[in-house]
Amino acid sequence: MCLWDGELNKMKLTRFCASLVVVASMLAPVGPMLTSAEAASKIVAVVNGRPITSYELQQRSKLISLTTRAPSSVAKRKAKDELIDEALKLEEAKRVGVSISDSKVDDAFATIAQRVKLSPSQFKQALSQSGVNPRTLKNRLRAEISWSEVVMQRFRATVRINESDVIAALQGKESKDDSGDTSVEYDLQRIIFVVPKNSSKSFKNKRVAEMKKLRARFTSCEEGTRIASGLNEVVVRPIGKRLETDLPAAFVQKLNKISIGRVTAPTPVDSGFEMIALCGKETIDSDATARSTIEGELRNKKGQQLSRRYLRDLRSNAVIEQR
Repeated sequence: MCLWDGELNKMKLTRFCASLVVVASMLAPVGPMLTSAEAASKIVAVVNGRPITSYELQQRSKLISLTTRAPSSVAKRKAKDELIDEALKLEEAKRVGVSISDSKVDDAFATIAQRVKLSPSQFKQALSQSGVNPRTLKNRLRAEISWSEVVMQRFRATVRINESDVIAALQGKESKDDSGDTSVEYDLQRIIFVVPKNSSKSFKNKRVAEMKKLRARFTSCEEGTRIASGLNEVVVRPIGKRLETDLPAAFVQKLNKISIGRVTAPTPVDSGFEMIALCGKETIDSDATARSTIEGELRNKKGQQLSRRYLRDLRSNAVIEQR
């Protein structure tokens, strides 16, 4: 579960959806995309030995034109920069051991489809209708999700928000919210049952069965996490306190279906399967909500600054050949 603030905003979903509504209205049956253009593509750049082809450049340009309505010349220039950056991001992700599963990419793809009120298959059709191979968007999503994980790993310990910064931001608001609004804060812990890659289906089923047994015994975080910590290849990690506004809506719905001291149903993750323990749930007032929101905004801003610096360093040390 990725909680890095503003992750989906990077995809500029709002503008993307607005463009695709028009495309969706013109849906017509289409066959599989021809691969002749891909087969005939040429190398337009090489990033640390990784080639970028003219087909990739053409497809990314079309995607950018579709989502931003940029002129073709601008879209092509931006597409090349994006592809170079993504090659560096994916290379760095591999170096630090970050691997994003296909299911996580598919989930992000489905989220975008949902925003335009389409099923994933209809969304693929809409992209194809506009001449964009759906794999082009999925490649972009994979790179962005991977990079978000890389940045979070590297800077989690270094991103700190001072109390004075929060107070200054609060005082900088034009007016104080006196509406009496409230928000719900959840105290969470993650329980991961590790499953090695390439494990058999029977082994995976065995792990799920073990999780279900633990779930039945899990009636309090103190006792449940103690039991979980004593099991083989099980990792217990604190998530901490999170506002409902900081969590995906679907995940909040899952949390609201269980009581304090219980855990969610097992779900697959890159390292195996996980359950989330609900250790606390509290309704807080608007001032606390505002403070938490501002702190999140400040942390996200600082994280973006560090992300840009990280990528700039990767670029300066890379061997990039443009043809």
